[in-house]
Amino acid sequence: MELASPSNPKIKHVVKLRNCSFREETGEMIVEGFRECRRAIDNGYRPRAIFHCPDLYLKHENEPQLVADCAARGAEVFTCSKPAFLKMAYKDRPDGLLMVGPHVARRLSDIDLPPHALVIVTESIEKPGNLGTILRSADAAHACAVIVCDRTTDIHNPNVVRASTGTLFSVPVVEASSDEAIAWLKARDFKILAATPHAEKLHFEVDLTGNVALAVGAEQYGLTAKWMDAADLRVRIPMLGLADSLNVSAATTILVYEAVRQRIAAGIEQVPAFIPWHGEGHHDH
Repeated sequence: MELASPSNPKIKHVVKLRNCSFREETGEMIVEGFRECRRAIDNGYRPRAIFHCPDLYLKHENEPQLVADCAARGAEVFTCSKPAFLKMAYKDRPDGLLMVGPHVARRLSDIDLPPHALVIVTESIEKPGNLGTILRSADAAHACAVIVCDRTTDIHNPNVVRASTGTLFSVPVVEASSDEAIAWLKARDFKILAATPHAEKLHFEVDLTGNVALAVGAEQYGLTAKWMDAADLRVRIPMLGLADSLNVSAATTILVYEAVRQRIAAGIEQVPAFIPWHGEGHHDH
């Protein structure tokens, strides 16, 4: 079906999905961008619709296959005029691909725990970009889940999807209360690590090779007393300049990669094969 007018009801429906209450009401979310859509599809996501605008394609090489893959999974396909697509788009430089589909949240009981499980816990993270970046780091570090506690931003916010670069679909994400998460972790012999400027030990001075949950808190106030009291390990990241703390997503990445370093050294994780650079292409930013 072709959608030419920005005032088409289907276009308006997508625009309304930017609103959290409408996402909750419909159980739907937006996934925009080739990379994000491709990663969703490759991880088994089944969109209900895909909106595409060939006039905005960046390469015209892989986009038709993505649209075909969505259709093969039962998605309705809508070809949009440039004005119609730009009405829906929230990316700064839209590339003509946007999916609408169901929420992806799981329950704690859905998490598949391998030996030496690594989990990231967020408490009351406010900014969608931070949550998305944490998901991206979780995927890169091979964390088996991210548990979002006492949320103040929902995981289906379009900016979470964008900042995660689609890794929202590769890392199991669970929403739970802090009480539920702490009880679940304790019952499975997790060591809970909390970062605080007031800890004596540095973050690389503790053992992070067993079942470990890295807990990080809200941007302004950090972790609440509930998580600090539940923590088995309290550490600080050394701050050598004027600032006394890091952005929560940066701090999470530092902590999770210390766990990665220790796990590689212990033979728990394997270093991926080296891929030489030949001068073409670029890394994601």
